[in-house]
Amino acid sequence: MKIGYHLGYWAAGPPPDALETVREAERLGFDSVWTAEAYGSDALTPLAWWGASTERMRWGTNLVQLSARTPTAMAMAAMTLDHLSGGRFVLGLGASGPQVVEGWYGLPYPRPLARTREYIQIIRDIVAREKPVRFDGEFYSLPSRSGEGPGKPLRSTLHPHRRDIPIYLGAEGPKNVALAAEIADGWLPLFFSPKADGFYRAALKEGFGRPGARCAAEDFEVAASVPMIVADDIESAADRVRPLLALYIGGMGARSANFHSDVFARMGWESVCAKVQRLYLEGRKSDAIAAIPTELVCDVALIGPPARLRAEVQRWSETVVTTLLVQSVPLAGRDREGLRAIAEALL
Repeated sequence: MKIGYHLGYWAAGPPPDALETVREAERLGFDSVWTAEAYGSDALTPLAWWGASTERMRWGTNLVQLSARTPTAMAMAAMTLDHLSGGRFVLGLGASGPQVVEGWYGLPYPRPLARTREYIQIIRDIVAREKPVRFDGEFYSLPSRSGEGPGKPLRSTLHPHRRDIPIYLGAEGPKNVALAAEIADGWLPLFFSPKADGFYRAALKEGFGRPGARCAAEDFEVAASVPMIVADDIESAADRVRPLLALYIGGMGARSANFHSDVFARMGWESVCAKVQRLYLEGRKSDAIAAIPTELVCDVALIGPPARLRAEVQRWSETVVTTLLVQSVPLAGRDREGLRAIAEALL
C-alpha cells in the first residue's frame, strides 16, 4: 500500500510551514502530495507552488470542482501542471454538492453523473490532441450552440507532456463510485471505512463490468483520505478529528441533501448523523462536535499508538484501498513532527 500526503485546503490562510512539510514528506518516502478546494483557496495554485520543491512525488488534486472551471480550462491547467511536474500530475475531479455549486458558483446542479461523464470526455479529447475538439452534449457544446457564429473547433496550441493524464473521481454514493470505475483511472473516497468495504467493492465491480470500462480492477487506484494521528491517548486524538467530522456531517450540505452524512449513515450512524446535523444547523457547533462518538472517529481515521496504527493499516490493506492519503488534522498539514511519527509507524 502506498502512502501519500494530503494538504487539503486552507483555513483562514496558508499554513506557514507547508513547503517544509512537503519537502519532508518526500524525504520520508511518501508517494504523492495532494491539495483540495471548497470555497476558499483553490487546489491548483498551492500544488504548483509547493510541488515545485519536489523531484519524485506525484502531484494530485483531491479534488477540483467541476463547476469551478469549464472542461477546456481544466484541461489547460492539467496539461500545464503535467509539463511542470515532468509527468507526475494526477487530476482528481468531483462534482461537489448543491450547497457549494448553487451557493458559491451560482450554477444549477443537474444530473451530476451525466455532467461528469461529458466533462471528462472533453478533457480526454483535448489532452489527446488528435484533432480540433468538437463536442455536442447535453451540458457542454464545443463550439457553443448559442454563440453568434464565428466559433470553430480548436486544438490546443500546447503539446501535451502525456497524451493520457490520469483522472480520478471523488465519489461517495454507489452510482458515483461505479461511474469512477467505468470512466476514470482511480477513485478518491473521502470518508472510507473498512467496515464498508463490501458495499464499495460491489459498486466498483459494477463499474468495471460495464461495456467499454476504462480500467481493469488491478490497474485502478483507490486513494483514500484518512485523518491520521500518532498518539498514546486515543481520546485526545479523537478530539482533534471530531471538528472535521462534525463539519462534514453537520455543515457541508443542506438538511435534505448531505452526501457526506449519507456515508456515515450507511455505516450505521444514522441517528448520530441526524443529531449532529440538527445541532450544527442550529448554530450549536461545540455540541455537534461533542456528539461525535470515538467509535465513529475510529471507523474513518487512524489514531493511536504506532502498534495500533500498524495493525489498523493491515486491516485497511485487505480492502479495495491501494493508497492511504495521510490527512493532517486540521485540514491543512502543519506538523512535520507528526508526519515523521506517521512515517516511522507506517513506512
